[in-house]
Amino acid sequence: MDLQLKNKKALITGSTKGIGKAIAFELAKEGVDVLVNGRNNEEVEIIVNDIKKKYPETNPQNAFGNLLNRDERENIYNNHPNVDILVNNLGVYEMMTYEKVNDEVWKKYFDTNFLVADNMSRFYIDKMLSKNFGRIIFIASEEAVMPSGNMPQYAVTKSMILSLSKSLSFLTKGKEVTINTIMPGPTLSENVENILKDMYRNDSKSFEQMEKDFVLSNLPDSHIERFIRPFEIGRMVAFVSSPHSGAMKGTAVRMDGGLIPTIY
Repeated sequence: MDLQLKNKKALITGSTKGIGKAIAFELAKEGVDVLVNGRNNEEVEIIVNDIKKKYPETNPQNAFGNLLNRDERENIYNNHPNVDILVNNLGVYEMMTYEKVNDEVWKKYFDTNFLVADNMSRFYIDKMLSKNFGRIIFIASEEAVMPSGNMPQYAVTKSMILSLSKSLSFLTKGKEVTINTIMPGPTLSENVENILKDMYRNDSKSFEQMEKDFVLSNLPDSHIERFIRPFEIGRMVAFVSSPHSGAMKGTAVRMDGGLIPTIY
């Protein structure tokens, strides 16, 4: 299917690693000119160059900046005042008991996982509405609707993202602008892969077997019995970014591998 995304421009926050990086590559595969964002300029440049080598017909660009810093965020706005697609992917997470979630932790997660996405959306949405085309996509988590209790500070901010996405969608009535959320389940990021390899470092099993053993022991409700691959999330983002997805407005797309047990 031609996703009709050639020459569109997309900004993906937090796109030097994991899901964000995969989204950047999958959009570039469809001919999108991607803006790669991260706090480390050298890492951003490496991804930009890798995308350019793989998809030379596209024009990836460096959108370096710490989005928690107002001046650096404003610099990105000034350099890239218009985008067709905004993917709010930036986020932090860690396992933490509720007893350890103090005011400082709440602020860190609220600022990073929610306020940055809100600020980015606030800047770009009016421009999208004015030209009658745009896509804002939030990356949340199955924790948003099914908190495990293992990271309450993360789950709360991802639930907030669902509410923000739905609320903003009301602003797009009658326009070819859509605002949606994708909720990945446990995904095999570079960090997760390294953790698994370290856990089974004294084991002679293949990585595929390590992965399956871990999932069966720790995620027994998974229907796919493996971690989701980042590129799979990237492919969904590409479709939701396309003109073909115009009827999806204020939608939360579940990509949890079957972990969420409800029918809706």
